[in-house]
Amino acid sequence: MAKDFLKDCRDEYDVVIIGSGLAGLTAANTLAKAGYSVLLLEHHYQLGGMATWFKRRGGHIFDISLHGFPVGMIKSCRRYWTQQIADSIVQLKGIRFDNPMFSLTTTFNREDFTRLLIEQFQIPAETVKAFFDTARSMNFYDDQSVTAGQLFERFFPGRQDVVRLLMEPITYANGSTLEDPAISYGIVFSNFMSQGVFTFEGGTDRLIGLMKEEMQANGVDLRIRCEVQRIHTEHHPLRGTRVTGVTVNGRFIGARAVISNSNLKATIFKLVGEEVFDRDFIDSAKAVRLNNSSCQVYMALKPGDMIDESVGDLLFSSTAPVFRTDLLLSRDITSRTYSFYYPKTRPGSNRCLIVSSTNARYEDWANLSEEEYLASKQELIETTLDAVEQYVPNIRERVDHVEASTPRTFERYTRHLQGASFGTKFEGLAVSRGLPEQVGGLYHAGSVGIIMSGWLGAVNYGVIVANDVDSFLLKNFGAPNREEASTIE
Repeated sequence: MAKDFLKDCRDEYDVVIIGSGLAGLTAANTLAKAGYSVLLLEHHYQLGGMATWFKRRGGHIFDISLHGFPVGMIKSCRRYWTQQIADSIVQLKGIRFDNPMFSLTTTFNREDFTRLLIEQFQIPAETVKAFFDTARSMNFYDDQSVTAGQLFERFFPGRQDVVRLLMEPITYANGSTLEDPAISYGIVFSNFMSQGVFTFEGGTDRLIGLMKEEMQANGVDLRIRCEVQRIHTEHHPLRGTRVTGVTVNGRFIGARAVISNSNLKATIFKLVGEEVFDRDFIDSAKAVRLNNSSCQVYMALKPGDMIDESVGDLLFSSTAPVFRTDLLLSRDITSRTYSFYYPKTRPGSNRCLIVSSTNARYEDWANLSEEEYLASKQELIETTLDAVEQYVPNIRERVDHVEASTPRTFERYTRHLQGASFGTKFEGLAVSRGLPEQVGGLYHAGSVGIIMSGWLGAVNYGVIVANDVDSFLLKNFGAPNREEASTIE
């Protein structure tokens, strides 16, 4: 008999959350601490969404994605999770660039970038200061018609080398391009420039494990292998359209509010259905562009084989003569970002691992036959091993395990349309925020608008949406009656 993953599940909850990415997890924890009954449903066998990991024979544990985030993650984790989680966040100090235009190492903060731009790139100090001040002052309500490319041309006309230094890491961090609104670049860039790039010590498996313990302590009902087929709504002549619950694994579970941590367009068009929404809203939702996907190659060295840490923690490597978005997405790969995981990343380990990441187009992989697909994955592995050889000599003899993921891999495990690694382009944020105006009690929290992507953006968006849900439930149903509930801040 098949296992019932909904065994002992209640028939109704205050809040049902679909998906366990960092936004979904944070919203669940925040609302549970406030006293609401929360059911979190994840179709996969483990939590985390894109903040996840996998294990292979020989004791190798691979983290998915780059996992580099701004210092603000410490404050958010301390405030909305635990001190233990916040204390496990450490800085990555060896950020390297290696391309035909320049080769350098940086701590990736404003002070060091200012030094590099003035001394190595010969940019006047007043221009550097004006650029940083402009980026720092950007907010969501600024002019959205100005592109990142136009921003760079204003301050650094004709300096493609400077554009490459400033833009390439952010493209890998959230999928933004020179054609996207400048504010989607400036806000994220300024966050990183505050104090540099940080990561979680102990691996993503430890992080999600600590988050799981905290959620269970706060009463969240966590369920894996539970795929939601439908979000249900009903229309009332006076109250308008409201959410009523979800169908999951064939069973209906009622809810006063539903938060979808699924892909935005999948939420609207697959889980709810466009007939529920106003035509103008549907037109806006259809116009939302999905962000790009990724390919990754995971390489584990044999136990005890150490990589010289001077190689760096993050390495932005490219053989392309200039920085161009189309080159970053091409199947003919010229640019790779390497994450180097040393034993210090997982204290007590004697393993070194490398994850190579490249941005990718879903359509380049979607329609390949199985034979073509497997051959293309193997080619990706072989070309990556060739490329990493200059940084890790004799890599083929030293590697103990290697495998690759593609946009099809991410689509399969996350259910994100087209395997979108960073959700949607900028216009997706307004549609995401507009959901509850269409259906009372229906919310979305996930990677949208570039700004709300990445680890920090996802955590903070989860908190924002949790506050919205709290206000909705208080207004329509009164305060939760659970004892010792905290107030959402």
